[in-house]
Amino acid sequence: MNKIICLIGLFANFTIVQSQVKKPNIVFIVVDDLGYGDVGFNGSKFYETPNLDALAKESLVFDNSYTYPTCSPSRTAILTGKQSFRTGVYTVPVLEKGTDQENIFSRWTVGREHPIYAEPLAEAGYKSIHLGKWHIVGPDPLNELKMSYPLKERLGQPDAGNYDWVALHKSKEVQQYYPEGRGFLKNVGGTFRGDPAFELGGYKSETKGYKAPFSNPFIAPKKGDEWLTDRLTDEALAFMDEHKGEPFLINLDFYAVHNPIVARNQEMLDKYSKKEGDPIMGQGLGKRRQTMVEYATMVESVDQNIQRVIDYLDKNNLRENTMIIVTSDNGQNEGPSTNNLLRDSKGYIYEGGIKVPTLVNWIGKVNPRRTDVVISVMDFFPTFLDVAGIENYKGILDGNSITPEFKKDTKFFEKRPLFLQVSSQYKHGTCSVIRKGEYKLIQFLADGKLELYDLSKDPLEATNIVKSNTKVAKKLLAELVQWRHSNQVPLPPNAIVK
Repeated sequence: MNKIICLIGLFANFTIVQSQVKKPNIVFIVVDDLGYGDVGFNGSKFYETPNLDALAKESLVFDNSYTYPTCSPSRTAILTGKQSFRTGVYTVPVLEKGTDQENIFSRWTVGREHPIYAEPLAEAGYKSIHLGKWHIVGPDPLNELKMSYPLKERLGQPDAGNYDWVALHKSKEVQQYYPEGRGFLKNVGGTFRGDPAFELGGYKSETKGYKAPFSNPFIAPKKGDEWLTDRLTDEALAFMDEHKGEPFLINLDFYAVHNPIVARNQEMLDKYSKKEGDPIMGQGLGKRRQTMVEYATMVESVDQNIQRVIDYLDKNNLRENTMIIVTSDNGQNEGPSTNNLLRDSKGYIYEGGIKVPTLVNWIGKVNPRRTDVVISVMDFFPTFLDVAGIENYKGILDGNSITPEFKKDTKFFEKRPLFLQVSSQYKHGTCSVIRKGEYKLIQFLADGKLELYDLSKDPLEATNIVKSNTKVAKKLLAELVQWRHSNQVPLPPNAIVK
């Protein structure tokens, strides 16, 4: 009898232990327009990110993490795990230049035929919240999705101060394209707009969207509101507290450090106003020094708020069961920041426009180090599925889970090529790109021009070596053309390439 009681007790204890084991939490932080060199752990001496720098020492830091040149295609690729040509989002629509012969004009809205990662995670029991920039729905999604594609004209958006769209966007018909219609339990601040300056005057308004009262109709006013980055973090902490007994996904997409640039407070402004600039990076110098000073306060504010998330996880013993990823959606904006060590900035296919800071932190699961392997925005979706233990996902994914990299570099990622397709014009002509090993080949679609760079020797992409390295160029071009053919990648009407 005593043996039976003992066995029952052991079984009960085993059941309790099993019930206490839950899927890992995921905290995914995307800082808008944060450049590769805008953080201390990637060399900045002017912008201060002490908390991120400390986190980086405990993390896997990807030194070759890539996005698209602008936010719309990057965020679409992040959320869907798909290449731009599959979703039809190549650039921010209002930034596109030229005619329908020179472009495949971009969509704003990502259709329901393209699932986002929150949907399978929700089915697997995850409680998810989206905070901040959304940007994968258009101002008029119902009519947009009825339009014949490819579009004859680029899509627009309402001027700042125009709230005629709000009622429609809060309707059931449009909410299916919002976070709460796509696997998230809650949306705080996510809408069609790419910056927080909704109010009349936009970038020239009094609050510029960053200071309370917030003009975003998807952020309800709260007592004590002061600074948008703080408020979004407050909401993230509250959601984690409510769901800390369940697996959760925190999709924290700060509007910072996107324009408009606003000083966080006078104390920070005074500190950076007195600080010497960085001649190596070029930050805090020249005619744009004052803008960079104000930008520095926004960067530091993001750093402080990320630490608030870390502190909450530590305090509640959640850290060891939580994967944290911090990244950006494109390179730095040339107005508020700069990086003399990389070519160009946001909007360009060169390294300054597409190479971003990225770290993965997970105590006990990640071997802290820096790695040169190449990853992209399309790798996050499959990584989340892998971490969540979801093995039956049937959708198309163009990336790969990066979990095999957590402990050591793998030959797969060392050899895997990265492809990007930009089929609408903004800072330069349309193009296809392949990055493989140390080489990067760009083919411009309208004239077929090729550019080849050895990034291990020429990170500034100063010398086009296509004529002196014809063998490498020919091999990469063949692989790029084969990728376009096998995926039936659509090209603008004026393209002369295959």
